[in-house]
Parts: sequence; C-alpha cells; structure tokens
Amino acid sequence: MAGLLDGLESLGLGKLENVDIFAEEKKESAASAPGKAVEVKGPSEDELIYDKEFDCPVCNRKFNAKVMKTGKAKLIGTDSDMRPKYEGIDSNKYDVLLCPYCGYASLIRYHGNLLPTQIKLIRENISQNIKLTRYTENVYSYDQAMERYKIALANAVVKKAKISEKAFICLKTAWLIRGKREELIALNKATQDVAESLENQEREYLKNAYEGFYEARSKENPPIAGMDNATLDYLLAQLAFRFGDYGTSLKMVEALLTSRESARIKNKALELKEAIKAAKAREA
Repeated sequence: MAGLLDGLESLGLGKLENVDIFAEEKKESAASAPGKAVEVKGPSEDELIYDKEFDCPVCNRKFNAKVMKTGKAKLIGTDSDMRPKYEGIDSNKYDVLLCPYCGYASLIRYHGNLLPTQIKLIRENISQNIKLTRYTENVYSYDQAMERYKIALANAVVKKAKISEKAFICLKTAWLIRGKREELIALNKATQDVAESLENQEREYLKNAYEGFYEARSKENPPIAGMDNATLDYLLAQLAFRFGDYGTSLKMVEALLTSRESARIKNKALELKEAIKAAKAREA
C-alpha cells in the first residue's frame, strides 16, 4: 500500500514520503456508502471556476488559484460521510491553495495566519526543496488535484498543524479519490484493478481522517474543521461504521439521539442506527 505522501519524491520532497503525519501527536500521547457517479449536466466545469488572487503568508507574494464559484455551482446531494456533490464539478478539486513560488499549500479554510516558527519550518523543509509542476489546463485534473492535496498534507506535517487540519486534508483527499473512481466508472475507463486500487487508497485516507478527528475531539475546542460537536460526532459515527467499529458508532449515534440537536442530525443518526443493526445482523 502506497503511503499518504507517496509521489512527493518527483517534487523534490522525497524525505517526506514516509513520514507519519500524526507523529507529533503520538509522541505527546506517549508523554455512508460512496455515492454513485452523477452524470454531468448544466454548466461545464470551466464555467464553474475562476482565478482568484491570494497573498502567500510564507513568501509574501501574490498568486492566483482556481476556485469554485460557490454561488453558481448547484449542490445536488451529499454522501453519508458528508462529501458534497455538485452538478458539473467536483468541488474538492479546487479546495487547495498552492503558492507557485514557494510551495506553501493548504486548504482554503486554513490559508494564512501562520506563526513565524511555522513560516521558518516551511521555508526550510518545503520551499528550499520543492520542484513544482506547472499546469496550463483550464481545469484541474484529478491527478493534478491529488498532487496539490499531498503538498498541502506535507505542509501541514512540516508546520506542525493541528490534528484536525491534517485529518480534514485526509478526509477531503479520500473524497477526491472517490470522485476520480466514480468518474472513471462513468466513462467506462476503470478496470477492476484500478477501481480496487482507488478504493483502497480512499480507505487509507479515511482511516487516517477517522483516527485524527477522533483524537482531535478530545484535544481541541469546537468548532473543529468548521464542525460543531454534533456534526463531528455524526461524521465519526459514520467513519466508525465504515471500518466495522459498530460499538463506537452506535455509542455516538445513541448520544446524538438523546441530545438536544436538530431533527436533521437526529434523522441521519437514526438512519445510521438502522444500518448498524442491519450490518450486525448480517454478521451474526
């Protein structure tokens, strides 16, 4: 199984390929089913994005990145683990900002607000070594987007980001891989081996997202990655269910059902409870 940061050697960051993304946290401690492919209708992908200017907090230069037009893109649904699905575009392809000058990358949510020590770490471990790929296409391919996510994860590790930031990058990377698999299946370009490989990669990133968010839940104050406690607990319950940890999933579901949370969350929790019961019955 390839590592989460496999492929960075070609970008000059080979030393980071086999790093444990949660190594710092471990050191401190010691001291829904995927959605079906959706047929593209309405506006094309390039009509749903635009170039926006950003300021890089590491090298202080301005750069452009392609971002989704949130007001124009139409949300058509979500997967059980909250992956948003839009008509004509995979929003996850456009959620990483990458400075083409120094290699600093992050999810849009976490762009900027770096500490001086973090800037120093990024300059020494990323900027001095990275060899960036230049893109000329109007839209990001899945492979290009995947490269950007790996660079963002490498930056998060180097700058010693919060557990939740690294977990969120892993979650969205899993969503990205799922989107690629769905697209290949829809275009009849996915062999069984390719589909299985992508599914295994998705599962590996989801596993790291689950472990990271579960730890962040006890160490960080809400909102965590923009999620309140109920939303995070529902996500964790879904991920626990996917990995067969029915006990943890059911415990979180029961807590949500007896809480004062909204009917929307409770309805989703109730659906998950029934899915857990069905899964346990099948294994009995």
